[in-house]
Amino acid sequence: MDSIETLKPSEFVDFLLHVAPVRPVLVLGQPGIGKSALVEHFAANVGLPCISLLGSQLAPEDLMGVPRLHDDGTSSFCPPRMIARSEAYCLFCDELNGASQDVQRSMYSLIHEKRIGEYRMPAGSVVIAAGNRAQDAAIVRGMSSALVNRLVVVGLRADAGEWLSWAISNGIHSWVVDYLRERPDHLTSPPPKSPAPFSTPRSWHALSDALLSYGEEPPEGVTTVLAHGLLTADHASNFGGFIKRVRNRHSVARLLKGETRWPSGPADGDLLHYLAQGLRIHLSRELPPASSSISPAHRQLAHTAKGLIRDLAALNFEVAQAAIASNEVAALPDWFLTEIVRDLPRIVRA
Repeated sequence: MDSIETLKPSEFVDFLLHVAPVRPVLVLGQPGIGKSALVEHFAANVGLPCISLLGSQLAPEDLMGVPRLHDDGTSSFCPPRMIARSEAYCLFCDELNGASQDVQRSMYSLIHEKRIGEYRMPAGSVVIAAGNRAQDAAIVRGMSSALVNRLVVVGLRADAGEWLSWAISNGIHSWVVDYLRERPDHLTSPPPKSPAPFSTPRSWHALSDALLSYGEEPPEGVTTVLAHGLLTADHASNFGGFIKRVRNRHSVARLLKGETRWPSGPADGDLLHYLAQGLRIHLSRELPPASSSISPAHRQLAHTAKGLIRDLAALNFEVAQAAIASNEVAALPDWFLTEIVRDLPRIVRA
């Protein structure tokens, strides 16, 4: 399903409002980006109770129910009470593509006709399914073409701006909000091939909950453990540097003004790395892409930045190299990199 279109959360909710009442929908996306929460939000908006089934944990009888013998010698299936409801509802089949083939076959009539045996879902009911992508190292089984053809398939992608707006309104810890304002590209990361923490909106939310449980300022060591237990290793390291900067009042602005120097203590590795990346991001935003647009203020910024990079190399050569290395997220102008090659050739060539 590589060709499916993706929507950000606000677009997805609007999509469900229009499409879900007339056709069953399957939303695919990496774990932890809020698929389940958005479906529950949609159901609440339209005034329907949301009944969730977890496909990876279902057996066929969990859907079909058990047979009942009648006095006339015939039999019928009794569907589970949580499905066989008398009022309209939203049936959410989570991890649909994690279900066994037998369970998927049991869902054909439920998804296509809103029916199980003789039971039909009440008028106004909707069916929505969700699943992970094959590349996400999650539980994913093949889906038959017959089942896929019964669904409107759409992808979901995280949007940092929308998540931050939600986070501010829902009491997410200020450290998490402030960090992701500076590094919105760290909201998500691809799931690793081997089991390890990775960054998602869900893991940032979990980090916020854990930080809040300690009060206004959790112990530094605890913050490090939590970040590395929930986030991609690089993101956790950067977050640790950000927290040290908050606590120690280090900032890129103060470095550029000459009010402070690069931290040089044995325990300042995370902070040094974070400030170096912060300098890179600042330069990518403030320096013009074309040399023809350079102003005296830009020239002064470039001169100061080269001095800082030289001093950084004296402290930690690898961090200095990383600060000027190729980076699609925060690309430095070619003219500035040319000056780095000319004025600080050792950093580039080593």
